[in-house]
Amino acid sequence: MIAEAGHYALVLALALALIQSIVPMLGARWGDPALMNVARSTALAQLLFVAASFAALVTLHVTSDFSVANVFENSNSQQPMIYKITGVWGNHEGSMLLWVLILALFGGLVAAFGNNLPLSLRANVLGVQAWIAGAFYLFILITSNPFLRIQNPPIDGRGLNPVLQDIGLAVHPPMLYLGYVGFSISFSFAIAALIEGRIDPAWARWVRPWTLMAWIFLTLGIAMGSYWAYYELGWGGWWFWDPVENASLMPWLAGTALLHSALVMEKRNALKVWTILLSILTFSLSLLGTFLVRSGVLTSVHAFANDPTRGVFILLILCVFIGGSLSLFAGRASSLKQGGLFAPISREGALVLNNLFLTTACATVFIGTLYPLALEVLTGDKISVGAPFFNLTFGPLFVPLMVAVPFGPMLAWKRGDLYGAAQRLMAAGVAALIAVAVAWAWARGGSALAPLAIGLAIFIVAGAVSDLVERIGLLNNPVAISLRRARGLPRSIWGTAFAHAGIGVALIGIVCETTWNSEFIGTMKPDDVIRLAGYELKLDGLSQQLGPNYRELVASFTVSSGGERLAAMTPSKRNFTARGASTTEAALLSRGVSQLYISLGDPTPDGAITVRIYHKPLVLLIWFGPVLMAWGGLLSLSDRRLRVGAPKPAKALRGGLQAAE
Repeated sequence: MIAEAGHYALVLALALALIQSIVPMLGARWGDPALMNVARSTALAQLLFVAASFAALVTLHVTSDFSVANVFENSNSQQPMIYKITGVWGNHEGSMLLWVLILALFGGLVAAFGNNLPLSLRANVLGVQAWIAGAFYLFILITSNPFLRIQNPPIDGRGLNPVLQDIGLAVHPPMLYLGYVGFSISFSFAIAALIEGRIDPAWARWVRPWTLMAWIFLTLGIAMGSYWAYYELGWGGWWFWDPVENASLMPWLAGTALLHSALVMEKRNALKVWTILLSILTFSLSLLGTFLVRSGVLTSVHAFANDPTRGVFILLILCVFIGGSLSLFAGRASSLKQGGLFAPISREGALVLNNLFLTTACATVFIGTLYPLALEVLTGDKISVGAPFFNLTFGPLFVPLMVAVPFGPMLAWKRGDLYGAAQRLMAAGVAALIAVAVAWAWARGGSALAPLAIGLAIFIVAGAVSDLVERIGLLNNPVAISLRRARGLPRSIWGTAFAHAGIGVALIGIVCETTWNSEFIGTMKPDDVIRLAGYELKLDGLSQQLGPNYRELVASFTVSSGGERLAAMTPSKRNFTARGASTTEAALLSRGVSQLYISLGDPTPDGAITVRIYHKPLVLLIWFGPVLMAWGGLLSLSDRRLRVGAPKPAKALRGGLQAAE
């Protein structure tokens, strides 16, 4: 009965979505408050039924009900409880149910906390959100029902894909979906604004918190996915330019541009048309990622499905929403009034430059990802576009962007002073030069450009610190006054500084890991010793162990440095008999923010085993940077200015007072 109840709850959610997509929008068109208020109640009820459906699927997995096909395919009675739960979204059907749950969650949040929105705008936003939800409810019910029964239930299940049996799966997909799906609110706001034909700074103030929330989750989701691939797949890398990885990067780039564009619109009432277009494109890229993962056009460790029927259905959804929204944009964009003017050298100009490089980088990734697919469809020829292409095109686009990052907060709105900003960044420039000199003296081998990249990273971090130092007057005031001014700074200022510093921190990790990484790849026998980057690693022996639902071969290493024992490392290879598959479990030893990394290959007939041993200097900074960026986003999200409506312009307020007198 639980499976049937979950299925029925999903059908009721579809019915509510259809009501929500029609009635409130008619109310907005006719000016009927009663009809417009239907959006709030239906959005909350829809969230309730989708949550009930998702809870039903979780219950089926936890209780190991193998009469349900989804449970049989992705669970096993011997599977640890944490993987029974995460197995709910470790497959196509369950992950799509999580997708619509998060979609309904964002709609419910707008319904519950959007009381400061104009009634007609809220009705249209929730109406558009219901269009999206309705399409994906139909997709699930027609092609991807997670509650299908098996006529003759088996005794046990096949188990979750072994690669996905990792704690990272409990975090990575939900985080990623909160980012992907969160951008649907920005899309809904954009379409609602085009329908109403009214876009102003208040609109930007309302849409920014939702965009920022989605951006935070997507940042953390991408970082978590990168770290999961780093330690779980056993290859020692953190980014492969896999097409599905690229599919998550593209909406992040577009979303970052959208955040900065919305700021210009909020502060200066400018870039209206561009901000609306970015809102549409960001969620469109999220939908594209959904299509790539589930259509079967890609083969990847990230891909969930290879059913062409599902791919055609999602492609139809893409065509309807992307084509429809861009058509509406083309029809209405010319009627939108452009906002205030500004000089090229200004904070607005810096943010426009930011948008230019981010969207160009996004377009580069888009072309590199989809061109091979399009070529194969049109000609049948298969080509591979890999890391060399992306490194040579994506990297150079980000260098001028990162040079410009510290200048943006230093420039005034409308008309800035570039020379004055450069003077205030003098200390950051000196710190960067010192970093270049130190890196050049310390480096042994590697690219000659690496020290310059380290200097650029230090310039970004020091620039963020310089901005804060100047705002609180640390060098010109007593410490007590500076601390008081620091406490009084808007949280968005702190958020900007942390987010920008996070870029520099991540860049340091990327440069050090890719340039000065040391490795050994070969075979070892018990008692063999390998010396790498000042460490001695001795293979003590190999042993067989039994896990909850797998057998594993464990290698025991002793790590020493200068004759002193530091730690033991135990990489392993696991064999999952239910799936007939194996995984590599890498062993990691952190020394500060650097790591030793060991993964196992296959045993050899003479009793040896293939090993990969890496020393990765400052590698943890690669993921600490995005965490710092997300923390900056969270600080900005907590700023009071993002929790209230946009203030009335001062001139309009004075005019109203004079009229009252």
